[in-house]
Amino acid sequence: MILAFIKMNVRPEKHKELLQTFQSIVAQMRKENGCVDSNFYQNAENENDFFLVEAWENRKTLDDHLRSVRFTVLMGASSLLSRPPEIMIHTVSNSSELEAVKP
Repeated sequence: MILAFIKMNVRPEKHKELLQTFQSIVAQMRKENGCVDSNFYQNAENENDFFLVEAWENRKTLDDHLRSVRFTVLMGASSLLSRPPEIMIHTVSNSSELEAVKP
């Protein structure tokens, strides 16, 4: 599995535009071939920080996404940001679920 984390710091006056952009894109991204999950979050400690977290089946499906129109639109939203987005890509070779802790 491949995880992509995109951190964005939006200009305060552009919050609404960024949210509208991501609301229209994230649901469509989830339907892309190889997309395991995609979610958009706002930092509770800094309302100007947003995070897009994506999970992909493999590097090929992520690379296909990076060449897609949706990703081009996403990068076009950079004009709403106070600085360039920070993009981190992680390869996960193994993952497991924790059992619920009983009180």
